Amino acid sequence: MGAMMGTGVGLCIGFIGGAFQILRAGPGPRGTLATLGQFMGTSAATFGFFMSIGTVIRTEEMTGLDEARCRMLTARNGVIITPSSRQRNINAREE
Repeated sequence: MGAMMGTGVGLCIGFIGGAFQILRAGPGPRGTLATLGQFMGTSAATFGFFMSIGTVIRTEEMTGLDEARCRMLTARNGVIITPSSRQRNINAREE
């Protein structure tokens, strides 16, 4: 999902930046369409790559040991972990 969003954003940014560069300095020897396509492709690949890495990092789940350690530390410090509202709704329906 992050790669698709990053690619879409990159295409838009590449179009804006490429069009501005073409209007400012001219299309160059390759022509307008090739220059604009290169700007859009480069920007889309860059944004897509970094957004996909961000998505993987954000959706990484904790292992059982990490989760137990986190619960132990929060319980020791007086912080109470409550289930999310979605989980509370599911539990309420079961009872």
